[in-house]
Amino acid sequence: MRPLLCCLGLAVLLGPCLACPGACSCTTKKNGRLLAECAYKDLQEVPEGLSSNVTILTLSANRISWLGQGSFVEVPEVQSLWLGYNQIGVVEPGAFALLVHLKNLDLSHNKIADFPWQDLHNLSGLQILKMNNNRLAGLPRDAFRSLKDLRSLWLNDNELTTLAEGTFDNLPSLSQLQIFNNPFNCSCKVFWLKKWTENTSVSITKGGSTLCVAPRRLKGRAVTDIPDHHCVAPSVQLTYLSNLDNTITYDGLTLTLHCSVAGSPLPEIRWKIQTSGRRVEIHGPNVARDGNVKQSQERFLVFKNGTMAIPNFSKEDEGIYTCLAVNDVGMREVSVNVALAGSENPAEGLLRDDPLASHLGGQSCFKGDEMDSSSAGEKLVIVYHMPRESKSKAGGAVPQLHLGTLLMALGIALCC
Repeated sequence: MRPLLCCLGLAVLLGPCLACPGACSCTTKKNGRLLAECAYKDLQEVPEGLSSNVTILTLSANRISWLGQGSFVEVPEVQSLWLGYNQIGVVEPGAFALLVHLKNLDLSHNKIADFPWQDLHNLSGLQILKMNNNRLAGLPRDAFRSLKDLRSLWLNDNELTTLAEGTFDNLPSLSQLQIFNNPFNCSCKVFWLKKWTENTSVSITKGGSTLCVAPRRLKGRAVTDIPDHHCVAPSVQLTYLSNLDNTITYDGLTLTLHCSVAGSPLPEIRWKIQTSGRRVEIHGPNVARDGNVKQSQERFLVFKNGTMAIPNFSKEDEGIYTCLAVNDVGMREVSVNVALAGSENPAEGLLRDDPLASHLGGQSCFKGDEMDSSSAGEKLVIVYHMPRESKSKAGGAVPQLHLGTLLMALGIALCC
């Protein structure tokens, strides 16, 4: 009986080692971790029969080409997973999602072009991630957002042409980053990377090899050497125009705003309108040069030069009008709150009573950030009264005189 008990006890002690695929060798380390060594075995898939106690799994230098959702279901305790130098081209979503104890993951020197980045959201304890020498052409901004313990990230020798701003945010433990030998297009979309490298304490290995491939004028220059004048954040100014710069005329009151922008590259102009009954976003002009409106039901007319007109402005059109300037460097916006009030024409009185009227006209504007952003969105009250006989005397011209006078009285000129 005693020999039998001894054999059973020995089997319990060696049990983790015995559950080992034939192509692998399994040993217990001094720290109690179970190592499954399956490298250089010409394996074409993750072997079955691994012990659930495996904490180190080495599958490097095989011929594995595919990782499925259940490839590692047998090793939920694994902490180090080495898969470098295989032929992995397909990684199914969920392949790594359950490996919550994973600290080291090596997928280098494979053929991965599309990776299930959402799998990383469960790997909060990951410390080393090697994805270098693959075919990654892009990655989402939040790919690494959950990796609070990540210390070393290898992305070099891929096909990355750009990186989204904020990609390396929320990585408080990051100390080493490798992104060299990627064909970066040094448009202003990666200008943030230059600024980030100037201020970060992260060691960027071989930073001199992080070179631009495009555009042509920057080819061969380091990403960290993009000239500052190449990329300038947008600035935007919102003013009132007394006349539309075209031949179209409308009956009734026409509110006309003009959005002037600057920056490099030249910013795109967008509009946001919020009234009590609707919310509208307009990206780009909707009025052609010949005056035809591209969207026949569009209430707000947007021209290529940055002008927006609202014919027959009424109480329903009251609200907040916002002009946005957007380029690869960033976005700026300025808003004005527009309200309509009926009156006989108090503009002349306002000109006498408003202390700003004597030195600030409707076309004035502070430059850049000198204007307190809290002033953007000041109430703009439109006072309009146009008797019918006045319209006939004016020959049917667009009645905007009172609006322009009042705007000058209020000193409306918004910019940022």
